[in-house]
Amino acid sequence: MSIADFWLPILVASAFTFVAGAVIWMAMPWHKSDYRKTGDEEAVRAALKGIAPGLYNVPHAASNADYQSDEMQQKMKDGPNAFITVIPSGVPGMGAKLVKNFLYNLLVAALCAYMLTMTQAESYLEIYRVTCTTAWIAYGVAYIQESIWFGRPWMITLKNLFDALLYGLLIGGVFGWLA
Repeated sequence: MSIADFWLPILVASAFTFVAGAVIWMAMPWHKSDYRKTGDEEAVRAALKGIAPGLYNVPHAASNADYQSDEMQQKMKDGPNAFITVIPSGVPGMGAKLVKNFLYNLLVAALCAYMLTMTQAESYLEIYRVTCTTAWIAYGVAYIQESIWFGRPWMITLKNLFDALLYGLLIGGVFGWLA
């Protein structure tokens, strides 16, 4: 079997996951508390005004030697310490983001199909387990590193892992049904 043999489950799983993601992020309540407002939002906005889109950290050390300096160590102790993502100004265009999200869903479903070609899975349950697990890993496991290294609150990571599990269950069901 090849990935091409699974074109229908790939497309259907991608569409179902796309819709599920929209429902989770627009209608369900569990992500509404993921982001908090800063104490003085206007002062923060003014401080960030003019910064090019990109990833930043504060305080910033350009090298390991800079990081080891007494001055940097004091800045780290005094805080605040932050990782900042700056995106382009303006109302975000949803069209391009939705297309990219659907393409990401296609990629995950194709990875599920690929993993399926590497197994001898034939029954619904075997196909379900392989594709569900692959999708859950693809959608969720990287968030753990965000909590370990970049301070993402663990509760947000757990919610994202739960979302990933829902996507995995959905993809597993579609592949089990159509493969």
